[in-house]
Amino acid sequence: MLRRLIKEDMGFEDITTNALIEVGLEAEAEVISNDDGIIAGVEVAEITCDDFNLDFKAYKLDGDKVREDEIILSMKGDARHILLIERTLLNLMMRMSGIATATYNLVQRARKYNPKIIIAGTRKTTPGLQWWEKHAIRIGGGDTHRFRLDDCAMIKDNHISLIGDLEEAIRKVRSYISFTKKIEVEVESVEDAILAARCGADIILLDNMRPSVIKDVISALERENLRDNVIIEASGGINPDNIHKYAATGVDVISMGFITHSTPVLDLSLEMSKL
Repeated sequence: MLRRLIKEDMGFEDITTNALIEVGLEAEAEVISNDDGIIAGVEVAEITCDDFNLDFKAYKLDGDKVREDEIILSMKGDARHILLIERTLLNLMMRMSGIATATYNLVQRARKYNPKIIIAGTRKTTPGLQWWEKHAIRIGGGDTHRFRLDDCAMIKDNHISLIGDLEEAIRKVRSYISFTKKIEVEVESVEDAILAARCGADIILLDNMRPSVIKDVISALERENLRDNVIIEASGGINPDNIHKYAATGVDVISMGFITHSTPVLDLSLEMSKL
């Protein structure tokens, strides 16, 4: 996957480097942080450097806190190879580190109100970068949620509208999937949440519900002695400004597309010198 990304960036050749840099020139480069945050992608950098026969040294590991002007890693070897991988490597690390930083901050904020809550990503990822973005969420202390459609059966509102019957939808999915897979059901009312729990859903997704309504759902499940049977997940419209309100409802999981579609990158730079 990394080779493909670098090949896409290179095209047929790096015309500037090949015109200016003589074959065999040895150089050293350092990746430096221009922001405070959580670093991610160091392992990716090591794999890439190894693939291009560059000596690699890490000063920070994935998940470490970094400050402005700190050196993250260094590489030595063929100057042409360093220049070839520079932009792709920095782009991935900056993207991953931005996601890891946002995830870390969200987890810390939410757990002030709900110490056991899980903060998860969603499938609102960048096509082609899904694995790296999900891995960055994990590095930041969050949960990856589903990587792909075959990870978990998620019965959403569009499925139910086509089937026409929530109970029948759960029954059909249960009879189709392996016992190793969980079933998650998106519901829009207290009544549907109770029905989903009674029908054997493992996870109930409360999508675009206000915190006050979420509290009503949880209270209703507790009255019916169903709360302990299911994982309650809240999603939709949750961001850093309101996450504390959702965490305080008592849900088990908050999933957020914000983590992957709206977070800024962590600014990194690469500085080179001739050996």
